[in-house]
Amino acid sequence: MMEKGHRPRLALVPDPTPDARPPAPSVSFCSSCGERPTTPPRADSRVCPSCELGLLLQASSDVAPRPGDPFLVFDASLSVCAVSAEAERLLATRETEAVNRHITELLVPADAEAQSSTNLAVAVTWAARGDGQMRHVVVRPANTFGVRLTARIGSCGPPTAALVVFD
Repeated sequence: MMEKGHRPRLALVPDPTPDARPPAPSVSFCSSCGERPTTPPRADSRVCPSCELGLLLQASSDVAPRPGDPFLVFDASLSVCAVSAEAERLLATRETEAVNRHITELLVPADAEAQSSTNLAVAVTWAARGDGQMRHVVVRPANTFGVRLTARIGSCGPPTAALVVFD
């Protein structure tokens, strides 16, 4: 029991990070096909040597897509910057129709009434700012009900953007 007029001692609280492992190494990947180049591209080009359609981006290896993974890239204003070939099929859209559209025109939270610890817009905004954390969300294509997609969200670049990879 504390005596009157005395306050409890302050104590240092440990960092709430669940595991303090070192950050994953950064890898390059194509914004269209998702391939990870085995040879470095020419110094004057960021074009993918595999498909010659996308630009090479970088992300931590635990967030970066693997070849064949569908994914999207968003800027800080939540506008679509890139749509992978697999995401075009998954979301029934074309990259040319999706680029510069707001995230809510393609994706929405899967359950609008669920109290989730990770909000889609907030997770994408933080990733587009380059916060370095990976978050998981459950979403659905806009105007499509009954479909749930799990995704991981992290930062990529250059320039710094949000990467949404569907699992």
